[in-house]
Amino acid sequence: MIAGVSPGDHQRGTLVIATAHAAATKGSVAKLGFATGQVVQEFGYDEDVDDDFRLAIEGLCGSELEEEDYGDVADAVVLWWREDDGDLVDALVDGLTNLAEGGFIVLLTPKAGRVGHVDASDIQEATLTAGLHSSGSTNAAGEWNGSRLVAPKSDRR
Repeated sequence: MIAGVSPGDHQRGTLVIATAHAAATKGSVAKLGFATGQVVQEFGYDEDVDDDFRLAIEGLCGSELEEEDYGDVADAVVLWWREDDGDLVDALVDGLTNLAEGGFIVLLTPKAGRVGHVDASDIQEATLTAGLHSSGSTNAAGEWNGSRLVAPKSDRR
């Protein structure tokens, strides 16, 4: 029994679970660096993405996620990536195309044991090859791990 839920009150129990999941998702979104006013471009959208995670980003940033063909500057990129999606280096480089200076990519991959899981060593190799490094990771959403990737800071003269 869920605390505070009467036996047989399945709708209320579902609401409690959904509310807890939504709160955890919002925390993950903020932890990854999304903020109010950011423009976020999304790559790799498919039927398996976590809609609560997407809605939490939109809610925090205050606008819908931009599609892959977006042609303006983005403050952040969300990249949903699965093992069989092709070349991760190419996808990361595509994500950098419209990314503003100081922007970041959130790479979302299925958790270990899930269909489409990507080995951590493959992610690390692709990240380095694309000229990026990890600046944090989280249990982003139900079936997905998230890694925040950034370009190394350049020397200022």
